[in-house]
Amino acid sequence: MNRARRTRLRHHIRAFRRKLVAGDLAGAEQMLGPTFSIIDRAAKWGIIKPNTADRYKGRLNARLKKASAPAG
Repeated sequence: MNRARRTRLRHHIRAFRRKLVAGDLAGAEQMLGPTFSIIDRAAKWGIIKPNTADRYKGRLNARLKKASAPAG
């Protein structure tokens, strides 16, 4: 059970990062909420620690902000 949940967590994070790399900012913004939800649930289930969940969310949010910021 935990293996499936950890795999789902990693796949969501990986898919989110791929959208950012591909430049699909609208898709990445849509994925942000569900990805955060899965990260929070993984922390609740004990798959990852709460601080790790906060770190993942902070870094993903920072990447999205950096990608969507105007160049210049």
